[in-house]
Amino acid sequence: MGAARKKRRLWVLLLAGLGLGTATALTLTAFQDNLVFFLAPSDIATRQPGPDRAFRLGGLVETGSLQRGRTPDGRPEARFRVTDGPATIPVAYVGVLPDLFREGQGVVTLGRLGPDGLFRASEVLARHDETYMPPEVADALKRSGHWDPARGAPPPAASWNTLSPTASPIGSPIGNPIGSPAAEAKSGG
Repeated sequence: MGAARKKRRLWVLLLAGLGLGTATALTLTAFQDNLVFFLAPSDIATRQPGPDRAFRLGGLVETGSLQRGRTPDGRPEARFRVTDGPATIPVAYVGVLPDLFREGQGVVTLGRLGPDGLFRASEVLARHDETYMPPEVADALKRSGHWDPARGAPPPAASWNTLSPTASPIGSPIGNPIGSPAAEAKSGG
C-alpha cells in the first residue's frame, strides 16, 4: 500500500512539472513574438532580419530623399531613406506623417523589411523638439563611430549622411558647426 501511494505522488509531481514547463514555454514564446527589436541601417546590413519579423528602424531621414505621393486608393504615401552614416535603408509609409517629421532629423519607424530591401513602415515616430534624439539613434551613432559623447554634442542631423567616423578631429565642436548659435556663443559673438 505504501509503494502505490509513493508511485501516485511521483506521477502527480511529474504531471505538475510537465504542466509548469509547458506553461513557461508558452509564455516565453508569446513574449518572443511580441518583442520588437531596434536596428540601425548598419545593423540590417550585417544581419538580415526575416521578412516576417517586425522591428524598429532608426536613424536620420536622409536629406533630399523624401518623396510624397498618393496610393491608387488616394491615401497619402511617403518614401524616404533612413541612414546612420555608413548604411541607408529605403522606407515606404502609407499614412499621414507626424507634424515634426523632417528631412535631416532623427526618426524611428516600426515595420518589416521586404525581400526587395524596402522597409514597409506601419508607424513613424519623429522627434519632439530640435534637440531631442531617440536613445536608439544615439546608440547607433556611437556604435558606428560618428559620435563620441566625450567630445561634445552629437553632430548636426543634416550632416549624418556625409559623415565618416574620423571626419572630426579630437577637440573640434562636433555638435556646434561654424555659424551655429552655440558656436557663436562659444566665440563670444
